[in-house]
Amino acid sequence: MLFRTLYDETCRYYLVAPPLASAACFFIDAPFGRFSLPTSRFNIPGISSWIIMELFAPLSFTVAFLSSPLSSSPSPPPLSHPASFLAGLFLIHYSNRALISPLRTPSRNKSHLIVFLCGVAFNIVNGTLLGTWLTSPVALNTLRGAFSDWRFWIGVAGWVGGFVGNVAHDEILLDIRRQKSSTPREQNHYAIPHGLLYSYISYPNYFCEWIEWLSFALIASPPHVTGFLTPPWLFFFAEVWTMFPRAVSGHRWYHKKFDDYPKDRKIIIPFVL
Repeated sequence: MLFRTLYDETCRYYLVAPPLASAACFFIDAPFGRFSLPTSRFNIPGISSWIIMELFAPLSFTVAFLSSPLSSSPSPPPLSHPASFLAGLFLIHYSNRALISPLRTPSRNKSHLIVFLCGVAFNIVNGTLLGTWLTSPVALNTLRGAFSDWRFWIGVAGWVGGFVGNVAHDEILLDIRRQKSSTPREQNHYAIPHGLLYSYISYPNYFCEWIEWLSFALIASPPHVTGFLTPPWLFFFAEVWTMFPRAVSGHRWYHKKFDDYPKDRKIIIPFVL
């Protein structure tokens, strides 16, 4: 009963906090990446701090999923259940985000300690809520028989497309860093990215990640059954709220840094925004 109350209250916090953070980020750029503060005494190594920060998501998710705190059964659903399949998708994403991608990154600007702490808090909350949701009675009943529903597989295809697109566009950025890794200054590992959706928008990696988690929310928590105030949807909304101001600032930064930056590129949604 106590955990249920804590779960519900955390969901309410998760609904309100990202929009507030989003509003602040239109005025204050989070100090990491191209907006890092080189002389701050609170800087920490970029790659190692990213790995540690992001590992909290799959770890907290796994603990919540295996303990199934809202379920009457102390054990997680069987591997043959759609909930376990969706858990696998989440862990695939974070295996790449927390380990594979950063370990293949030749360089990364230092990050501010506050970014690390906020990221850890976000990942613990998000991982715990999603792991708890997928093992909840509501989710298990909603997902029962999902493997035989064509709409489920359309959603999975959307998730795969978003994930592959996210990785592919990140790889373009990694290639730029590899080519410039011999330069001594961290800020010199930036250049104008080209290829795939970079022909149309400045942040196709963000756009593809939105597609990925929108698809996940549609199949993990169909809105016509569960509504939108569930962890999969709160995660998707949080992604949009927190990534959009970063994309706006980054798009402006590209135009300021590179005189030949394509004028017709949109920010984050092809042909629209």
